[in-house]
Amino acid sequence: MRDIHMPVWLGASSVSRAVVFSTLFFMEAFARTVLLAVIPLQALRLMGDAQQVSTVYFVAGLIGVLASLTIPWLVRRIRRRTVLSFGILSMIFSAVMFGMQEPAALVVGLAFQAFATTSIAITLNLYVMDHIARREMNRFEPFRMFLSASAWAIGPWLGVWLAVNASQYAAFGVSAGASLVMLAFFWFLRITDNPAVASAPLRSPNPLRYLPRFFAQPRLRLSWFLAFGRSAWWQLFFVYAPIYAVSNGFDEVAGGAIVSIGSLSLYLVPLWGWVGRRFGLRMLLIIGFASAGILTMAIALTSGLPWVGAALIVGAALGASLVDGGGNVPFLRAVRPFERAEMTTVFMTYRNASQFGPPGIYAFLLRSYELPAVFLAGGIMTLSMAALSGFIHRRM
Repeated sequence: MRDIHMPVWLGASSVSRAVVFSTLFFMEAFARTVLLAVIPLQALRLMGDAQQVSTVYFVAGLIGVLASLTIPWLVRRIRRRTVLSFGILSMIFSAVMFGMQEPAALVVGLAFQAFATTSIAITLNLYVMDHIARREMNRFEPFRMFLSASAWAIGPWLGVWLAVNASQYAAFGVSAGASLVMLAFFWFLRITDNPAVASAPLRSPNPLRYLPRFFAQPRLRLSWFLAFGRSAWWQLFFVYAPIYAVSNGFDEVAGGAIVSIGSLSLYLVPLWGWVGRRFGLRMLLIIGFASAGILTMAIALTSGLPWVGAALIVGAALGASLVDGGGNVPFLRAVRPFERAEMTTVFMTYRNASQFGPPGIYAFLLRSYELPAVFLAGGIMTLSMAALSGFIHRRM
């Protein structure tokens, strides 16, 4: 099964392969998280209010999900390593667009960032499924999340600090530089496609063909909705926590710090992964979604108490980190090997769907209500995911 060409010291064991792929995930996470709090605050300055920011994220997310549907065709035509490289270059281009400080460029940058995130995630997950044994997935996912936690913990604060204290272009430069390092590291590893995949007969690259087959399988359908709910909450956190901070009297650096402090909970993901293996993934996700949902709804009731609201945001992030302890395990355990490329592409649409679906709802709500309505709606949606988690098989 293994056809991963890299220096011997990297390819000798499943542990070293886990480190290699986790490092690639970390590099992508750092390139993205250094702009995580910068972009919502930039959008707020450019657009003027949270309703317009939500509209921008809705439009950009919709463009991104449509673009991501071309990834199966690209994988078949130019292979994974080229698609991954193109995704990294798209990340660099998005940083350039953000640096232009214009509303139209902001939308273009967000769309390219969405495409980059999805293409990188799809190709890396395909490599993972080829080279990490299924029985090792429950251990690999928490390790990957733990290594990425450093990027999520430092990136949001660092990006805003650079923008405020160094230059408004510094964070964009750091993001682009990290992407270049990732590209160089990937090509140094010389990872090649699994020969069984590369030599397989070409099937239709149209992902719409696989949507009915994906959602006709209950386990895959459940994995998509749970991943969507998890991603939607983090999208709410990364976009609206900095806006909440600035709208309630905190400065921009404090807004980035709230995001970084909340992201520190990702260091607990290996612990939650162990809890999931010991007591069951279903219970872990029920508790995680329920706690995050309840605390998020409580934020809506803290008008005039910004420090309480900030504490609730951080507490909700801790609850959401329990869900990350399960990662994408429900999907990785459910997908059939011969359908990996097509089903992974459909599954990864949860990222883009969470980037344009909820912001569209929030944009509609903010036409009539204030910012707390966003947290109330997001909390209700997250709490509903706790009920859906009850359908996970008891043996998982």
